Amino acid sequence: MAVRLDLNISLDGFASGNQTPDNPMGEDWSPLMAAYTATRTMRERVFRDTSGAGTRGMDDKHAREYLDAIGAEILGAGMFGFHSFPDDPDWQGWWGDEPPFHFPVFVLTHRAPRPSLRKSDTTFHFLSVSPEKALDRAVDAAGGKDVRIGGGIRVARDFLKAGLIDTLHVWIAPIILGRGVRLWDDLRGLESGYEVTSETSESGTIHVTLSR
Repeated sequence: MAVRLDLNISLDGFASGNQTPDNPMGEDWSPLMAAYTATRTMRERVFRDTSGAGTRGMDDKHAREYLDAIGAEILGAGMFGFHSFPDDPDWQGWWGDEPPFHFPVFVLTHRAPRPSLRKSDTTFHFLSVSPEKALDRAVDAAGGKDVRIGGGIRVARDFLKAGLIDTLHVWIAPIILGRGVRLWDDLRGLESGYEVTSETSESGTIHVTLSR
């Protein structure tokens, strides 16, 4: 079992920002995720495109690794969508009736306690606890498989600062955003605890992996 974190950021270290109810992924999501969404794995396993279209190189290899062997996930409140309708007790997130997880998801939110929410084969559990305690819950639910920290960036940084991440993989898109939340703030020296590898894919995306 490993604790994994995969993120998409720009050359200057930013993730997508400015999420709104009409645009929950943020204004910069499309250019940041372009290499990932173009892969055959993403098209087939997330978008249900069975045509065989999509890239099959290094980006596709990392897309497969991102999706495989996950038993539970931890998300921040923004990734669930609490920023969209924060005062609506009946708000059920923006993942729809068929979320792409297919395993237990633990949402860190100040709005907990809140009843668990089941959508198809995904159950969302809402917690107001430390990263360590959330991870304990997720490990128990994962049944020996890996636990993925799904973001956003602030949640990712909390887990990195606490030393809870075994593998960090970053897709660095060849774009400059100049705004948003920067991943690397307050993480000086993080690499010293990991083996670091770097590859550049056919799309120009830089894949940096930090592994214990």
